[in-house]
Amino acid sequence: FRGRYHVLGGAISPIEGVGPDDLRIRELLARLADGSVTELILATDPNLEGEATATYLARMVKPMGLRVTRLASGLPVGGDLEYADEVTLGRAF
Repeated sequence: FRGRYHVLGGAISPIEGVGPDDLRIRELLARLADGSVTELILATDPNLEGEATATYLARMVKPMGLRVTRLASGLPVGGDLEYADEVTLGRAF
């Protein structure tokens, strides 16, 4: 991968009192504003907080016309299908 990285410093978590202003989202949006970036690849944890953060970021950058993608999640190599739940299978597809 030859792109640039931006570390947010956490994830949105209303239960823990962490909102968008507590993360480095403003800095990310400033970096994206010059138009030199064409794709934003989101790498957040596959939990409620990670999903909320990714959804928020995707909505924030939508007006910029960037392509937004996420790292894949789903079944690990060597995983047993017998123990896979519906959400994990859905993400794998």
